[in-house]
Amino acid sequence: MEWTEQALVIRLGAFRETDLWVRLLCRSRGLLTVFAFGGSRSRRRFCGCLDVLNELDCRVKSSRDGRFLNLEEAGLRHGPQRLRQDWQRMGIAVNCLRFVEALGVAEENAAEAYALLQDFTRTADEAPELPALSPLFFRWRLAGTLGLAPDMEHCGVCGGPAGEGSLLVVDEGRLRCRTCRAELTAAGIVPERYGVELTTTALDVLRRVQQEFPSEWRRSPLLPADRRACGRAIDGFVQYHLGLAWENGYFRRV
Repeated sequence: MEWTEQALVIRLGAFRETDLWVRLLCRSRGLLTVFAFGGSRSRRRFCGCLDVLNELDCRVKSSRDGRFLNLEEAGLRHGPQRLRQDWQRMGIAVNCLRFVEALGVAEENAAEAYALLQDFTRTADEAPELPALSPLFFRWRLAGTLGLAPDMEHCGVCGGPAGEGSLLVVDEGRLRCRTCRAELTAAGIVPERYGVELTTTALDVLRRVQQEFPSEWRRSPLLPADRRACGRAIDGFVQYHLGLAWENGYFRRV
């Protein structure tokens, strides 16, 4: 079986003398690993385009026994320029690539995840500045793309609108409004030990990140308290419900 596809290069590595394995996020097939035989030398088939963060037009063919996929040919659609010369931005982008790998992207979510990563990569390459919480925002947005993030509009207990002083209860994976939050206190539970209190501003930021692409994310500075709350909410949710924590340059299962 042979097919063509648009794809983003997530990671690549060498095996044997001239061959490469390439992890791709494909627009319609999700996250796949393919083998580029002769990929480190061939200029005719790959035109020197096999590099992390490049957008490619790919021609892929299944092996005869169907056990693996061969990258037969690839052409460059777009490649970041500034990103490769700015180690801070490159670090942010690689962090996001590692999260894509760790979380995984199935075929049914491929198109939206591809559009998200494509927009993030181009924004990181072209925008004058990036939000301070960009890596965390990306995790939050991708989790929402895959249907894993909580509803930030309504209380998860009573269904009423979430507002000032709402609590994102990490282990429940849902918001509690002021009234439903008080139920925890009445039960002898200290809410702050189990969740993150959010102001109207922090709630608005988390909602917008869920709904917008990175090129539209808010870049104006947040108050330190709101920035900390957003960071704790996202990190806590990702660790508890997705089982991933960033440690020593990798996401590990927790």
